[in-house]
Amino acid sequence: MTCIVGLVDNKIVYLGGDSAGVAADFTRTLRRDHKVFKKANMVFGFTTSFRMGQLLQYNLVIPRHHSNVSDFAYLCSVFSDALIKCFTEKNYAEVKDNQIVGGTFLVGYRGKLYKIYSDFQVAHSVESYNSCGSGDLQALGALRALEPYKLSAVERIKRALATAAHFSAAVAPPFRIVKTSTMERNQ
Repeated sequence: MTCIVGLVDNKIVYLGGDSAGVAADFTRTLRRDHKVFKKANMVFGFTTSFRMGQLLQYNLVIPRHHSNVSDFAYLCSVFSDALIKCFTEKNYAEVKDNQIVGGTFLVGYRGKLYKIYSDFQVAHSVESYNSCGSGDLQALGALRALEPYKLSAVERIKRALATAAHFSAAVAPPFRIVKTSTMERNQ
């Protein structure tokens, strides 16, 4: 299920997501609850489970970021610890092969785009864009192909999501796009 697309443009992080909810038997429901949202000074876009997204949006307490810690170190330590605590306390996390497993999502923070994997590793790509979900490869291909064109960030995300929806039965409009504000990118 899902396609989440993230893009950084002029230190503003844009995240777009589709509306499909796909069950194990491949039935699809178009959902009113959104897969991309803004919380505090971050934007989130999730795949894996709507329950995980609900925990991120309504239960995760975003910890304080001390000024002497880099953004990446903060996400890899204090932030990831808060994620694991939230998922564990709400009985979402699983233990597989002695490792705590969550889900995959994109997060925009301080003008940068990160991908959090199910093992809570934090990835910061050299590209100014990333994607996750079942339509991620189609979206990444579209974003790469659109690079030479002078399109807005919103237009590139819409086209990447539309490409993913065209090729993946697990991705469907309507699409929603959120972004960080210009004030947050300078923190």
